[in-house]
Amino acid sequence: MAVVKPFRAVLPAPGLEKDTAALPYDVYNEEEARAAVAGHPLSFLNIDRPETQFPAGTDSCSTPVYEKARQLLERRMADGTFVQDPSPCYYLYALTRNGRTQTGIVGCSSVDDYRNGIIRRHENTRADKEEDRVRHVDTCNAQTGPIFLTYRQTGEMKRLIREAQKTPPFFDFTSEDGVRHTGTRIQDPAMVAKLEAAMEKLPATYIADGHHRAASAVRVSMMRRTADPSYTGKEPYNYFLSVLFPSDELEILPYHRVVKDLNGMTPAEFMKKISAHYRILSVDRPFQPARKGTVGLYVADNWFELALQDPIPDDPIRGLDCSILQDTVLGPILGITDPRTDPRIDFVGGVRGLSELERRVHNDCRAAFAMVPTRIDELLRVADAHLLMPPKSTWFEPKLRSGLFIHLI
Repeated sequence: MAVVKPFRAVLPAPGLEKDTAALPYDVYNEEEARAAVAGHPLSFLNIDRPETQFPAGTDSCSTPVYEKARQLLERRMADGTFVQDPSPCYYLYALTRNGRTQTGIVGCSSVDDYRNGIIRRHENTRADKEEDRVRHVDTCNAQTGPIFLTYRQTGEMKRLIREAQKTPPFFDFTSEDGVRHTGTRIQDPAMVAKLEAAMEKLPATYIADGHHRAASAVRVSMMRRTADPSYTGKEPYNYFLSVLFPSDELEILPYHRVVKDLNGMTPAEFMKKISAHYRILSVDRPFQPARKGTVGLYVADNWFELALQDPIPDDPIRGLDCSILQDTVLGPILGITDPRTDPRIDFVGGVRGLSELERRVHNDCRAAFAMVPTRIDELLRVADAHLLMPPKSTWFEPKLRSGLFIHLI
């Protein structure tokens, strides 16, 4: 059963939420991160990406960089930019994008739930990215980015959240990308107890986004357990910052693929090989597929609809559209056998739109594949089977903001 505890969150001072909130650290490359913090000294990205405080070319994994993150966080807490709640609470965090709202419970999930499989995952992590967050969390003595979890909706959880929403929010702002963010404090002891008991009835929770943050939080916990002779299991480092959303409120956007070359083939030769698996239809506009077994292809300044002619495998992994493309085109035709490491393939989040695929093909790639979004039930099926999806299978939108809730460990 899922263990999710209330906690004393460190929060932006009232009225500073919009100034401090930042997109997750890993949606930016270094150049984009530097541009994002320019003129925004309170943006939490300054702390999440502390290399932005140093000259370009500084090693982002050096000790002074992580120390700078700790110093900035401590400075912001000392000057009142961030304040800590006096008693443990849960919080509601609601995000509204394009008229669609998802409402999550902010709390601290158990490290042991992650270790014993109650918190289920669907992605592998990269050692270098994991190590970066381990050092960031350990140095800052804080978890600064929430892990995005989901669960299967229950009537009790739905009723309790609706009841909690009757309390006026303590922040309500719209970010530059048009997403509305609202936060509600749940501090009534009776309601806190009801929510904690309801979450204990959840048989499993699932990582939607934040696999590296979760894995790093667990590693820091294990390090501190080993180093702490008085360890009891109740220490804050045994829990990690999370926001739990019901799966029926979530939206997954597609995660597209672009390739740097056609493996020595001309576009015509490439299309001929594809036709062994797909029916090819020329279309006169950018094509975003909506049905399983279909793919949009942009090559040689033209868009095509690809419709799979082979049966869709009845398998949690092989039946995913990204797996089908890998098994029919990327691997056997283009020779991209490991998309996790092959430099000839790149990935484009669906929020960037199909125009970004055209731009990439005109700039540094030869072909782009517009994908069908992975469904939430597909993700849950994979995680329940204790399997792992191919890299870059899901793009959740909207993204949770960092800097609105901080967990000190």
